[in-house]
Amino acid sequence: MGKYLLRRLAINVVLVAIAASLAYMLAATTMNPRAAYEGRQPPVAEHVIDATLDAYNLNDKTPVFQRYATWASGVVTGDFGKTWNGGSVNDEMARRIWVSLRLLFIGTILGFVIGVGLGALSAIKQYRFTDRFIGVSSFVIMAIPVFLLATLLAIATYNVNRSLGFTLIEYTGEYNPRLSGWDQFLNRINHLILPTISLTLGSVAFYSRIQRNMMLDVLGQDFVRTAMAKGLRRRTALIKHALRTALIPSATYFAFAFGTMFTGAIFTEKIFAWHGMGAWLVDAIHQNDVNSVAAVTFFTAICVLTAAFLSDMLVAALDPRVRVS
Repeated sequence: MGKYLLRRLAINVVLVAIAASLAYMLAATTMNPRAAYEGRQPPVAEHVIDATLDAYNLNDKTPVFQRYATWASGVVTGDFGKTWNGGSVNDEMARRIWVSLRLLFIGTILGFVIGVGLGALSAIKQYRFTDRFIGVSSFVIMAIPVFLLATLLAIATYNVNRSLGFTLIEYTGEYNPRLSGWDQFLNRINHLILPTISLTLGSVAFYSRIQRNMMLDVLGQDFVRTAMAKGLRRRTALIKHALRTALIPSATYFAFAFGTMFTGAIFTEKIFAWHGMGAWLVDAIHQNDVNSVAAVTFFTAICVLTAAFLSDMLVAALDPRVRVS
């Protein structure tokens, strides 16, 4: 298993480099950072614009491969360059990265755990009320786009708070800067509720459907019936044998779900005014900020491939056949 995981890790490192490089080349060839300086009043001299863009490695008059070489050499040393207005991409990333990671980490874990649990329960209770309720709820949630779900939650929370006369659940912002200590910690958790629900519900719905189907396939297998025939309690047989085997496809889907989660986080962060990586990506595209777009893509590639690596580890732990690969 050790060689298998090391091989997968090496492949993921190469994939991160390829994804970031392609993202930079695409952004550098399609975006126009010069537009941010043209049309100003009073007009800015062209040589001043060129000098500014050269300093930020954003000048479209410089060959794209030369700009890429400059950017890549900086990334190797940990420097992602300058933003369109001369700020540090590293500083901006350091400020935003933990904002997004809180949402993504909590949403991914909760979505996986709750979705798998509901899917397994739905399979065990096949064709009963519990199964039908979970199934209908899952399809309804999957039919609602993330941005619409987040907006509906924000509107509903606003109306609940107004009817109660006080703020029960926060629906905008990351935290209240006027608070400190324990009060701010609790306030951050309160602000985290709605964005987390928005991101988690979709994953719960997808995982529950996948896990239900996989669990139903396993429940009829001979090894499960044999385990119970030998005297193993039904609950133990279902968890130790059936659920473990049925988890393998869900574990494989884990990496792909993380990419979908980040896409949802882009809308969620904008709607709930969280200044994370997703909101930064939208702003960077609007501002033709090539280096920032490349930095967000680099972060996304690392997150997705880290999820893929964790997925490989989980599959290796669940499937004995992987250990001899």
